[in-house]
Amino acid sequence: MAGVTPARTRQRPLSPHLQIYRPQINMVMSIVHRITGTALYFGAVLMAWWLFAAATSPHYFAFVNGLFATWPGMIVLVGFSWALIHHALGGLRHFVWDTGAALDIGSVDLLSWATIVLSVLMTAGLWLYVAIERGWMH
Repeated sequence: MAGVTPARTRQRPLSPHLQIYRPQINMVMSIVHRITGTALYFGAVLMAWWLFAAATSPHYFAFVNGLFATWPGMIVLVGFSWALIHHALGGLRHFVWDTGAALDIGSVDLLSWATIVLSVLMTAGLWLYVAIERGWMH
């Protein structure tokens, strides 16, 4: 094989990637669904910590509850609730697709947009309800 030169080939990507595809809403929602799923793992750890504190002592529970009552803690709680709602709606979207329904481009786009819009509206509604019930808003 000495003296044989390899054929010149043009450098091409192994598979189509983000440089080729223009981001579409269903692609973005797929990525966000994975991100929210990962965020739910961390939120579950925080929830377990809160439950552990409740089972440990009133003093420790007050400490952990106080951390969640701060502005950074509230941002984490709002983010966790949005991730939970968004991930659940994404799961319902995938369930619809698993039945073989709504697989045309228009329906896929509609369900994808509905997932993001409804998750934001439902999270806002949830926290508006919490704010009213707690007396944060009059």
